[in-house]
Amino acid sequence: MAAIAHALMMSFTMAWEILWALILGFTLSAVVQAVVSKEEMSRLLPDDRPGTIIKACGLGAASSSCSYAAVALARSMFRKGANFTAAMAFQFASTNLVLELGILLAVLMGWQFTLAEFTGGPLMIVILVLLFKVF
Repeated sequence: MAAIAHALMMSFTMAWEILWALILGFTLSAVVQAVVSKEEMSRLLPDDRPGTIIKACGLGAASSSCSYAAVALARSMFRKGANFTAAMAFQFASTNLVLELGILLAVLMGWQFTLAEFTGGPLMIVILVLLFKVF
């Protein structure tokens, strides 16, 4: 009985810890859906050319989202007319190319991890774009 109570308590704790991220993600997604027009999103991220991907990465890095918010936002962007590859680049950038993450990595783990994060993030996005073009 103690094991079941412990498991339920751990489940509740985890749900409580991720609740804010889910609320933030769905709120931001709702704002994009309500405020941004399909034409505007199609104009902002229309294709998978390098300039569009760089713009998507910049927007993602500026959004500084948790993974829940990034997925919800990328989905909303795609449904509003953004190119799928650009939306995925936004999602990767919003979780991997944020300044706050770099600062935390530098303070807690050293400059080597920060360098790896900011070189690995763009590399993952380039690989993602290339794989989407191939498949």
